Amino acid sequence: MVPCSHFSEDTVLMQDNPEKVVHGGVIKQLRESTGLQVIDFSANLNPWPPAVPIEFSLKEASYYPDDQYFLLKESIAQVCNRPVDEIAVGNGSIELIRVFCLATLAPGQGIRIDTPTFGEYAFSARLAGAVEARAGERARVAFVCNPNNPTGEIQSRGRILSRLCGSDLLFVDEAFIELSDPRQSVADVRDPALFVCRSLTKSFAIPGLRFGYAFGDPDLIARIETIRPPWSVNTFAEQYAIKAFRSYDLLRESRVRIAAEREWLTAALRDFPVTIHPSSVNFLLLTFPGDVTRLCNDLLAEGVLVRDCHSFGLPDSIRIAVRTRDENRQLLEAMRRCVH
Repeated sequence: MVPCSHFSEDTVLMQDNPEKVVHGGVIKQLRESTGLQVIDFSANLNPWPPAVPIEFSLKEASYYPDDQYFLLKESIAQVCNRPVDEIAVGNGSIELIRVFCLATLAPGQGIRIDTPTFGEYAFSARLAGAVEARAGERARVAFVCNPNNPTGEIQSRGRILSRLCGSDLLFVDEAFIELSDPRQSVADVRDPALFVCRSLTKSFAIPGLRFGYAFGDPDLIARIETIRPPWSVNTFAEQYAIKAFRSYDLLRESRVRIAAEREWLTAALRDFPVTIHPSSVNFLLLTFPGDVTRLCNDLLAEGVLVRDCHSFGLPDSIRIAVRTRDENRQLLEAMRRCVH
């Protein structure tokens, strides 16, 4: 009999077809399917993003983008003080998470992820064939979300850097740090074992444009840029990102306003039978005495969409964005009618 063991790994991977990760960001689908005008508290977007003056023309879409994205990377380099060859770009941070996993993980290698957190790390690693590292085993990659989604907790820069010795590679997702405390960022640290991923989605409130960027060792960045699909950042996203980085300093005002509104909203929520988890960013995790399925449905009937946290393994919790004062008041009024 001819040995067929070389087929087994591929066969297992083909059979191991995990379900897609559940995300928020369903407001467009919800409005189109129901016709309801709903306030979206499920997506954690900056309620006061910097104004980026830009006009798009279809004429500019009549040719391919520069797949090396040199001008775009130069714009990032000037703001973030990293050389161009240490910068990767992608169609949102999720594309960079997927490509990073393909570039660094092989079937059977171990990963370490603190939960609850963003589900795409485990999902993308599993697609690459990786498995959860056993206790006491050194992981190939450790994933950290800072500030963490959905808890809002931020770890200090020193604590993050102390984790570099715990695995071969450390992936740090800083998608929300620009709306929290940029002093805790490690994006300026040049270490072959460190990869830092960011996005304009949350800070500039542009989830429809899809733009992510990352920093890492030049050899790893070159591999990621090779694996990334060609022209994955479209012309309009590229143009917007270049101009957004020129307005990057204006995020300071967003942080101040978010912190003040988060404090006000947290104080108002203390009237409800709920645990409010300390947050450093533009969302709050709320834990109730029991399962929140009915509460989420009741709030939706009141015109408020919140993030059901069942997919994070938190069936008793919801996540709410910090929005404008008028919108936050509407959330509170809806909760008064729904929370008993």
